[in-house]
Amino acid sequence: MAKTASPAAETPPAADFEHSLDELEQLVAKMEGGELSLDESLASFERGVGLYRHCQQALEQAELRVRLLLDPEAPDSAAPFEPEH
Repeated sequence: MAKTASPAAETPPAADFEHSLDELEQLVAKMEGGELSLDESLASFERGVGLYRHCQQALEQAELRVRLLLDPEAPDSAAPFEPEH
């Protein structure tokens, strides 16, 4: 029988995003260093694409949460937040 983790036991989305972004930055630095083999470079690229997609999804979810907070009745029509200069 598989045990499912409770939502409270999961990593908070912001921390997960930060971890993924840090790992992505480290992969990019290694790849830019030029010392990886072709196989290592391909594996790093593949991992990087997965991390990028994960970060993009987290950002989209954050944007949706902001839209829901700005206008819970019609989040699609909520105007983006524009800070005053």
